[in-house]
Amino acid sequence: MPSDPADVASLPLPDAVLFDLDGTLIDTVETRIEAWLHALDDAGLPSMHERLAPLIGVDGKRLAREIAALAGVTLDEDRAEAIDKRSGEIYEQLNHSPRPLPGVRDLVDAIEARGWPWAIATSSRKAQVATSVKALGLDTEPTIVDASHVEHAKPEPDLLLRAAEEMTVDPTRCWYIGDSTWDMVAAVAAGMVPIGVTAGAAVDGAALRGAGAAAVVETLAALADFLTRR
Repeated sequence: MPSDPADVASLPLPDAVLFDLDGTLIDTVETRIEAWLHALDDAGLPSMHERLAPLIGVDGKRLAREIAALAGVTLDEDRAEAIDKRSGEIYEQLNHSPRPLPGVRDLVDAIEARGWPWAIATSSRKAQVATSVKALGLDTEPTIVDASHVEHAKPEPDLLLRAAEEMTVDPTRCWYIGDSTWDMVAAVAAGMVPIGVTAGAAVDGAALRGAGAAAVVETLAALADFLTRR
């Protein structure tokens, strides 16, 4: 989906920027879906790509429960946790050579040129982020707040609020950039400015807008261009 210049131009400048990881900075959504398909099949809960795609980005235990519910199965906490963990293990086996999405370096450079703090706030488990973050090719490792830091991951706002707290910034002065509807819902709940990006997403711009996105861009390069022109 092309960027809407009016949307981008209307964005308030932030004091800090937060990013989702999978599908936002790194092109790993299809790998995530494949890992979930295997893990659910192993658990006797076979699913389909079309059902999983809209759920990517949500807390893994919730994803497992929602797929199970479609099959008439109720998962307790331990089983949901086990399926989520297994999905992460399979993902790590599959995630050999992840690629940064277009505009990552340009946007990080534009953010750092303004002296704004930035961080990654992801529902992924801590053990799953290292390969993807390394693939970004950044000069220094960014601040990362992952699902292990909070009791409730997205779509609850806890993860985003924890990241804002670590950066000592007001959540209402933060952009949160993500590729899923769950990212947008969490950002709205946290009082942040939700920005959707579609280049690596499993959903389209209309879905992101419907979930609360203040602006939707095709690539992060559009935001980098906006910042260099402001």
